[in-house]
Amino acid sequence: MTNSHIVIGEGPHRVLGLHGWFGSARGWGPFLDCLDRDAFTYAFMDYRGYGGSKSIAGRYTMDEIAADALALADALHWSSFSLIGHSMGGMAIQQVLVDAPARVLKLVAITPVPASGVPFDEHTWAFFASAAGNAEARKAIIDNTTGQRLSDYWLTQMVRHSLENSTTEAFAAYLLAWARTDFSERVRGNEVPIKVIVGANDPALNAEFMQATYMRWYPNATLESIANAGHYPMNETPVLLASSIESFLAG
Repeated sequence: MTNSHIVIGEGPHRVLGLHGWFGSARGWGPFLDCLDRDAFTYAFMDYRGYGGSKSIAGRYTMDEIAADALALADALHWSSFSLIGHSMGGMAIQQVLVDAPARVLKLVAITPVPASGVPFDEHTWAFFASAAGNAEARKAIIDNTTGQRLSDYWLTQMVRHSLENSTTEAFAAYLLAWARTDFSERVRGNEVPIKVIVGANDPALNAEFMQATYMRWYPNATLESIANAGHYPMNETPVLLASSIESFLAG
């Protein structure tokens, strides 16, 4: 079985893209139109329970996402590749690195969850957990993580995509996966080149949080903060994000 995916480009540098909790393989917004198709080949994968893989049941864990990503790379005949991951996908690309370090060229982690997960107080955990069955909670989370500065229409479209492209079961289970999984001891000291990109308007997964996690663990890590973005730079600043990523991957 190969998870649903889309392939963009025909370039020699191969890149696997892993989406966030509210996303899907087709949920990267206008960012996909900004990618260099001559220099890179991108494969964006749906997790089990998401997008074109909604009907595929699973355990909905980081281990499973990484195994499915490696199976997709095998199906595409990619012996080595780089990875980009957004939010929850930022944790998932690190799991791929842990599982197949010899195959990974570079990592780009976009407003990412670290390999230690994310600490929540009891109230915040209950609110995030309610989002599995509550569209308004999903909307409030997206609004908060982008700095409460974007239009209601855009927020509504993001929620609609999330509801249409994830099952309630998978969405609920992946919260446990990205918030309460911790394999940080397995990535400490890894010398893979990694670029961490945050949005200046993201109140939680911000530069300070990355300094305490990614920048301590990876000796070859660089950190960039995008001034006019929050948690979704692929929607908020797509050309700048694509340029930043591809400059790093090509360097």
